[in-house]
Amino acid sequence: MTSVVLRSNESQEQLLKRFRKKVVKSGVLSTVRRKRWFISKSELRRIEKKKSIRRIKRRQVGKVIEAA
Repeated sequence: MTSVVLRSNESQEQLLKRFRKKVVKSGVLSTVRRKRWFISKSELRRIEKKKSIRRIKRRQVGKVIEAA
């Protein structure tokens, strides 16, 4: 559970901004979005494999551009 305490001479806007940063840094929202729907283990493996292939291709394209 993410929480922030109001500091002295701190506006509510600053407090809210600090809270949002903490939430993003903790990864709570990404976890909630990921667990919103059930995904089987085989589907998860397939998705991870696709991600890794995309990542490898991007790296190869970057190397080709640097060599040129």
